[in-house]
Amino acid sequence: MFVSLFVKSEKFDGIRPINIYFMRLIYVLMFFVLGMDVWGHLLSNANPWGEEEAVAWSVWGAFSLLAFVGLFRTVEMIPILLLEILYKVIWLTIFAFPLMQKGTLEGSGSEETVFAFLLVVLPILAMPWGYVYKKYILGKKSYSAQQPKTT
Repeated sequence: MFVSLFVKSEKFDGIRPINIYFMRLIYVLMFFVLGMDVWGHLLSNANPWGEEEAVAWSVWGAFSLLAFVGLFRTVEMIPILLLEILYKVIWLTIFAFPLMQKGTLEGSGSEETVFAFLLVVLPILAMPWGYVYKKYILGKKSYSAQQPKTT
């Protein structure tokens, strides 16, 4: 049973079940942790919204809802995890790292965000990178379509 977690599965389009379960954990965290914070803020904010702030909170709200879909359509929602990985790594690299180098990150408003964004390591570990490469870079069809049919 335990070994089967690490064997590519036709049921999951050639992705190992361990990756599927780990991605579902990420979706659960996105839906509940992000969702509670975001939807609490969106639905209770009585102040006028700034344009950029409204866009950011709306995008995070959409992320939380799409994460819910990812619980049931795990493979189909991989692009949401890719987007999460990319925007967090870009932000950490272009914004937070220079602040850290200057010594101005500690005590700034961005310090808490850095901690939250460093958790990007979880979706990076969960991601079935071989599948992503074949599907999104090479444009190959699904695993089951590539397998020869046996009679």
